[in-house]
Amino acid sequence: MAMANSSQKTVYMDNHATTRVDPRVVEAMLPFFSENYGNPGSVGHSYGEAARAAVQQARRSIAVQLGADPQEIVFTSGATESNNLAIRGVAERKRRRGDHLLSVQTEHAAVLEPLQRLAARGYRVTLLEVEPFSSPRAGWLDPQKVEDALRDDTALVSVMLANNEIGVIHPLAEIAAICRRRGVLLHCDATQAVGKTPLDVRQLDVDLLSFSAHKIYGPKGVGAIYVRGRDPKVRLEPQIAGGGQQEGRRSGTLNTPGIVGLAQALELCVEQLPTEGPRLTALRDRLWQGLVNRLGELQLCGPALDERDEQGKPLRLPGNLDVSFGDVDGEALLLAMGRRLAVSSGAACASNKPGPSHVLLALGMGEERARSSLRFGLGRFNTEADVDFAVDTVALAVERLREMAST
Repeated sequence: MAMANSSQKTVYMDNHATTRVDPRVVEAMLPFFSENYGNPGSVGHSYGEAARAAVQQARRSIAVQLGADPQEIVFTSGATESNNLAIRGVAERKRRRGDHLLSVQTEHAAVLEPLQRLAARGYRVTLLEVEPFSSPRAGWLDPQKVEDALRDDTALVSVMLANNEIGVIHPLAEIAAICRRRGVLLHCDATQAVGKTPLDVRQLDVDLLSFSAHKIYGPKGVGAIYVRGRDPKVRLEPQIAGGGQQEGRRSGTLNTPGIVGLAQALELCVEQLPTEGPRLTALRDRLWQGLVNRLGELQLCGPALDERDEQGKPLRLPGNLDVSFGDVDGEALLLAMGRRLAVSSGAACASNKPGPSHVLLALGMGEERARSSLRFGLGRFNTEADVDFAVDTVALAVERLREMAST
């Protein structure tokens, strides 16, 4: 298995892809591997009861962090499963409003592909455009576009809260108000937003909300979905049957260590949010300014770093920076950096679908410019020294590639 070269320094700035598990999360999980390892579905002995109590406590904790009720939290294997459960769970209900589904061109593949499969079965899918790359609100979805696209047979609207590539934060509360007036369910893929921005499902007024542990310094392979339990109660067609766990909404033996880790990870993120957000914003701005100072004019992909919404809140995730270098291919740049910096290129994040990012193309960027981008995801364990190292590493590699191209 390929590993980072231990003989040279490597800095990790790909925290939108996944995060290092916080040692405090590992500590919380460990007893449920080797001591309290019972099945939470087992009754009549202390091992099962201890596991069940841990799951119940984790569910209560997650609900508190999100402003939900405990029974509204359903555990899954991650955000991809949560998105599928939300989209297909609504679409495949016999008693549904209709067969029209509404989403956005810049959604993650975990939303777009389930929609594509439903479209192949006869459902009607509309994907909305976002603000173009030349706009200071590049990538942002205008709520009016949702209003205009809703139909009498629209069963579900699915809009992410924060984009995984360009970090733009969509106006979900406004979109939710539109959907509520029209009696349409709203699903939100909040994978990149949970734990990184203040979030309360009651204030957002969404019906369904997906998230995952491994984006917030928790373990891989566990996530959850918030399913509104009242006003109205949302019912989903189960996608995994057998066992009847979690009131039949998602069968399967619960991943007790993972669930405990998810709860602990979310608690830590919410606790540190008042200080971590400003810290990451400062690091992100330092990175951007450092690159501009070294390399001259660059194309920022996504909203302007200082852009705010109508409430004065930032329009971009604090740790997100996506930059197009114009005349340098992103994949070539990654190679030129010699694995010294872990970031993502502007190529599609799905390894089985090579090509430029569909998000950047949806902004109206050409293929060449989209291919020349790098996505930086700053996180909890990054420092100013890491940022300065990244600026140096990227700048030297870009300068080398430009020099080679000119000879």
